[in-house]
Amino acid sequence: MTAPRLEIEYCTQCRWLLRAAWYAQEVLTTFPRDLGEVALVPGIGGVFEIRLEGETLWSRKEQKGFPELADLKRQVRDRVAPDRDLGHTDRAGQASSESS
Repeated sequence: MTAPRLEIEYCTQCRWLLRAAWYAQEVLTTFPRDLGEVALVPGIGGVFEIRLEGETLWSRKEQKGFPELADLKRQVRDRVAPDRDLGHTDRAGQASSESS
């Protein structure tokens, strides 16, 4: 079984390459053995989408912005390594959900 592929499609017209590369670096650092590939996919027209094995995790047009890094990491973790503790990322998410 091959490890999952994460794609980050970004708008070249909007110059979002650095943002896409930062997200890629962060997920590769967090999930070095759980992901087989993180691909940066150039696009146009304001696109910024993050897909895991073809499933859209985030769409800038649908969610009206960019994902918080902690949220993205939790979404990836829930699909590729559900038993993994994300440390401070998980604790920060619990604190915000407990206060609501």
